[in-house]
Amino acid sequence: MTEPKTRATGKRRFLASVAVAALAGLGVGYTLSAAASPSPSPAAVEAASSTARPTAPVQMTAWSQPRNLADLVEQVSPAVVQITATGHLGNSFEFSSNGPIPPEMFDGPFGDFFRRFFDEPNGPQGGDGRNRPRFRSPETAALGSGFIINRDGVIVTNNHVVNGADTFKVKLKDGREFDAKLLGTDDRTDLAVLKIKANEPLPTVDWGDSDRIRVGDPVFAVGAPFGLQGTVTSGIVSARGRDIGAGPYDDFIQIDAPINRGNSGGPLFDAAGHVVGVNTAIVSPTGGSVGIGFSIPSDMAKSVVSQIVAHGSVERGWLGVSIQSVSQDMADSLGLKKAKGAIVADVTDGSPAAKAGVKEGDIIIKYDGKDIDSAVDLSRAVANTPAGQRADITVYRDGREQTLAARIDKLKDTGKQANAGPSRSGANPTYNGLGLALDEQDGQVVVSDIDPDSKAADTGLQPGDAILSINQKKVATVKEAENAIREAKSKNRPSVLARVERGDQQTFIAIPFAKS
Repeated sequence: MTEPKTRATGKRRFLASVAVAALAGLGVGYTLSAAASPSPSPAAVEAASSTARPTAPVQMTAWSQPRNLADLVEQVSPAVVQITATGHLGNSFEFSSNGPIPPEMFDGPFGDFFRRFFDEPNGPQGGDGRNRPRFRSPETAALGSGFIINRDGVIVTNNHVVNGADTFKVKLKDGREFDAKLLGTDDRTDLAVLKIKANEPLPTVDWGDSDRIRVGDPVFAVGAPFGLQGTVTSGIVSARGRDIGAGPYDDFIQIDAPINRGNSGGPLFDAAGHVVGVNTAIVSPTGGSVGIGFSIPSDMAKSVVSQIVAHGSVERGWLGVSIQSVSQDMADSLGLKKAKGAIVADVTDGSPAAKAGVKEGDIIIKYDGKDIDSAVDLSRAVANTPAGQRADITVYRDGREQTLAARIDKLKDTGKQANAGPSRSGANPTYNGLGLALDEQDGQVVVSDIDPDSKAADTGLQPGDAILSINQKKVATVKEAENAIREAKSKNRPSVLARVERGDQQTFIAIPFAKS
């Protein structure tokens, strides 16, 4: 793992810690130990389980491991490479000196030393003539893995393997080494593309279909953990669609095939030897594999890599909404049967969403005909929509569904600034059925106080928060807010769904009613 900025530093934590599987530095220390135990024979397992079988025969599906993994490894491993990314990740700095270094010192026996660390007057370093000592940050190297996807030398790896580096070396299984050029990166998906030139066609691997991968399917990884090139590990798909907080489009394949530092950027293969993932991160309290690894699905990687190869960057669609997933408490507040969809917390002025008629409080349940289960689903779907393309958006609003048409723009950075002022609560606040004391300030309903014994105190609400809407209805006065609260209580709702603004952030919070 590299220092200081990349995900290879291990500074990102998930559970015990989520560490990207890249290796920093060229010196590696490790120990090898035997940790095997005998397994019972198939006959013994058969005998032990026979007494527990029901009298009627049960139809079972066979477990289809590759018949000979060695044959597949021989086919695909020549295209898996080790990557060494080297660079000065810090800035150069200077020390003051009492006077210039005599010019003759640059021509003496220690000339190389002085030319390296001091400004030589009129020298190739463009010194200012003051001969001040200059020191660069130490050079660091990150070790990772990658794989060749075409005979021209295009290589896929992780962004955190190459991020901040100046030079890139690629080593093939047959021992050949090449200087590589960085074609482009995408930090949102942690992917990068390198290119090498060779005098003859290079070995390649083919993309597979990650959408067809199921939990329990056999997979295997090839890479260079701890610099041990050509290491093969195998296991199964443990889960799909994992969101580990690495980026806005998280959709990781979770595997139990051991991957470690140095595996980052390496391929995950299916039982047919096709690449279905790019190994990226591990959960590790110790820095080593504990059987929980994460791979970027090939269907996502293919799209990103093709754009980087063609344009050097990635273009994504933009709708112009701030969203969050619908929790069960939110669903209960609105009378929804299932906690599905993405609720709109804010709509950017002039955005495709605003032009289409999307409103704050809308729950987007379908996008372009596909069901939306969470905010991540919607983010990925919009990102994959080309700019200028029309998309139908189905929203749940005021108890019914309606479909809106939006023309997607190119992703850009934008934000809407807002401010909720300080509370102006009185000395003896009056709490409503939610345990909140409300006030009006600058045309907004503001929380002036919270009953410490109410459930509202556990929601994260704070005095000064502005309540913009309740159960998808905008409120600008305390009277409107209280009417909306009474209406929800009359329908026997367990809580109300409030759109809350704090500073320049908006979010939805389900606020339970106090028990009477």
